[in-house]
Amino acid sequence: MTAVERTAPSSRTRDLLWSDMDDIYAAILRHPFVAGLTDGTLPREAFRHYIVQDAHYLRGYARALALCGARAEEPRDTVMFGAHAGGAIAAEQSLHADLLADLGLTPEAAAAAPVAPTTRAYISYLLATAHAGSFAEAVAAVLPCYWIYARVGEELLDRGSPDPLYARWIATYGGEEFQAVVDAVLDVTDRVGAAASPRELALMREHVTVTSRYEWMFWDAAWRRETWPV
Repeated sequence: MTAVERTAPSSRTRDLLWSDMDDIYAAILRHPFVAGLTDGTLPREAFRHYIVQDAHYLRGYARALALCGARAEEPRDTVMFGAHAGGAIAAEQSLHADLLADLGLTPEAAAAAPVAPTTRAYISYLLATAHAGSFAEAVAAVLPCYWIYARVGEELLDRGSPDPLYARWIATYGGEEFQAVVDAVLDVTDRVGAAASPRELALMREHVTVTSRYEWMFWDAAWRRETWPV
């Protein structure tokens, strides 16, 4: 049975969507890149690859968030996603600039680095969904990046890290400020999901599954220091 064909009752859309994401989230926590952040074994080269690609990704993600705001029918949603789009760019310019300096790279060098295959594919999927799908579909597509990072950050914050650089990254996503941002998006998710048709809800489930997989793939690509094969 495909994701489009699945239907299942749930009191909140977020609960239904998380049921599709939960196994992928568990696989993310088991991944050696994520585990290496807390035990300090993650090679600096893998983290450097991740930060460079994340800078590329956030520029594309910001465009997808701006499209979510443009597709929204309610002004409050337009305002929220517009603010989040600006916040994604601000995050790139602040957190990433500091981390890149500690990793021996300048923002200019990071910007000049090639966009890796997984990064480009993930951005392309987000933008295609935000352009061609409904507002509810667009929200579902961007949701895993919010939600999985908050859950990973919370889990890793509890574990801690002996590496100050990794601990700083973990604190960014494990804190209450980021969780408040995610909660606001989850409220929108519940609202649009409650009004969605059965087919639209099934498409929301399909999108969160796909982009959750891309989240796993993004960390895996950094672990492998992915490049274009030809």
